[in-house]
Amino acid sequence: MNLLSSASVFSFFTLISRILGYLRDILIAIFLGASVFADAFFVAFRLPNTFRRLFAEGTFNAAFIPSYTSAKVEDKKKGKRFADDVLNYLLLILLLIVTIVEIFTPYFIYIIAPGFLEDQIKFNLAVELTRITFPFLLFVSLSSFFAGILNSNNKFAAAAGAPIILNVVLIISLIFSFVQGLDYAKQLSYGVTIAGVIQLFFLIYVAKKFYKPALYFTLKFSNRVRFFFKKLLPSILSSGVTQINILVGTIIASFQSGAVSYLYYADRVYQINLAVAGIAVGTVSLPVLSKAFKMKNFKKISNIQNKSFELSLLFSIPASFGLIIASSEIVNVLFGYGSFSTKDVEMTAAALKFFGYGVPAFALIKILSNFYFARDNTKTPFYISLLVVFLNISISVIFFNKIGFVIIPIATSISTWVGVFIYIYLLNYKKILLLKNQLMINFIKILISTIIMSSILLFFLKRFSNYLDYSYDYKAVTLISIVSFVGMFYLISCYLFGILKLKNYKTN
Repeated sequence: MNLLSSASVFSFFTLISRILGYLRDILIAIFLGASVFADAFFVAFRLPNTFRRLFAEGTFNAAFIPSYTSAKVEDKKKGKRFADDVLNYLLLILLLIVTIVEIFTPYFIYIIAPGFLEDQIKFNLAVELTRITFPFLLFVSLSSFFAGILNSNNKFAAAAGAPIILNVVLIISLIFSFVQGLDYAKQLSYGVTIAGVIQLFFLIYVAKKFYKPALYFTLKFSNRVRFFFKKLLPSILSSGVTQINILVGTIIASFQSGAVSYLYYADRVYQINLAVAGIAVGTVSLPVLSKAFKMKNFKKISNIQNKSFELSLLFSIPASFGLIIASSEIVNVLFGYGSFSTKDVEMTAAALKFFGYGVPAFALIKILSNFYFARDNTKTPFYISLLVVFLNISISVIFFNKIGFVIIPIATSISTWVGVFIYIYLLNYKKILLLKNQLMINFIKILISTIIMSSILLFFLKRFSNYLDYSYDYKAVTLISIVSFVGMFYLISCYLFGILKLKNYKTN
């Protein structure tokens, strides 16, 4: 297997999904802006969507793939039985969770958006919309199970492309609401759940070549299944630490008007890069890394670790510089239309800039946690994540009244970087991190290419500032042209440095 080609396939479909997600968010920004309805919908969508990211973007796979791979290596029938057991228990647990949340929705809204209590209309609206969107959790979590089956067989395209369905359905919901004069927020909420159903059946159909589910009811746990669920909860927290930090940020931001929306829009932008630099690389490397640990092939383990690290840095470092330098222009071009005012652009850009400082950390923490997950160790990442989340909450709460909502992306970036350094220290101490000197050389090459790219980006942004103004009709064309040029320059520079070559990323 080739990490670069597999990550490219995963990234291609993920980027299509994120681009459609961007179009969806443009429409939301145009029709809802940063209004009460937007805040209520984003909170209603945040809860199931956080679970979607936790399950779909590596967390479920982190616990499932090593155990499933281990069972299949022993015997295919054992692998099938293990998968059936996990599916049935997962279905029961999810039905219970959805039922509880549907009954006690007001209490959950109070927990994730306590600031909404100051505005009873906004609070009641968030409760209503959450009850509509929350069943999405059931369908998307089951979808993640079938995505895990596909990823275990080194099939990444369908799993990466499945979220496209959500964005297409939500875009259709917005257009339909506009044509029919319906409530945008409510139709979006119905669209979320409908998309979850379609996505699940799509993945069941694609995965049937490798696995045909058998549904039954039993409360008898095998040792392997008991071990899987024992490590699933720690892996949810540890692998999804960035998403948990964002959820924490939403809770705190609910006390400032419009802040939930600002963070949501900023989050949408930097998540595009995270999908490539962290999620794609982490997802495609985990199955081969798990198998290498099972076979005790330390040469292959070292090779996968180094190439995963390098690929993550290759994509995340230039993105970090780009977001810091061009945050205002990016937000202006992506969302600066209709109800989304110049003030909204300014506030969202401030959040995006500080998220930009943390982009390499958000990506690396997913890669580093894999080095434990592949060894069936979810406890250590769990403890590190507890520390990261505690640090994030502490910084946010202490400085929120003085600085405002921008402390949330600052705290998220700082706490995640602390987590990265703790991972590196512990992995080195346990002699699990088998990095080579060549990685540092390639890191310097990536940094040089990024600095040159950033200088060119700064020059073009100043040179064409008039064509990136809020009121200019073709500002999107200007920014796309600039980003395309500097992006191409960066890739060519990395190729000339000998980094971006397909043969360099073979796992064998």
